[in-house]
Amino acid sequence: MKYGYARVSSSGQDLTIQVEALTNAGCETIRQEKVSGTSVQGRDELNTLLEFLRDGDELVVTRVDRLARSIRDLQNIVYDLDKRGVTLSATEQPIDTQNKCGKMFLGYVGGLWGV
Repeated sequence: MKYGYARVSSSGQDLTIQVEALTNAGCETIRQEKVSGTSVQGRDELNTLLEFLRDGDELVVTRVDRLARSIRDLQNIVYDLDKRGVTLSATEQPIDTQNKCGKMFLGYVGGLWGV
């Protein structure tokens, strides 16, 4: 099953574009929050979703910076998802951990952050 995650940094920002993209990508459930992405701490919707995902599920975001703002957090999330048989994809980036090219691009994007 596909699950979406949409995030903006502040309450004054709008999630509509992300939610529409995730819906168009086939996500039946979309968790949303308006909170800084500098850490996974305090991101209740993300943490609820990460706990809920099971083997065979797919987590979809519009861009990986919606999921994590540091390479360490991103690596930890992807590692945990992979261990549980959950894949990650992005609607606006060629990231899809179901295939080698998608994994390579994810590594490339993470390398650009240099964090």
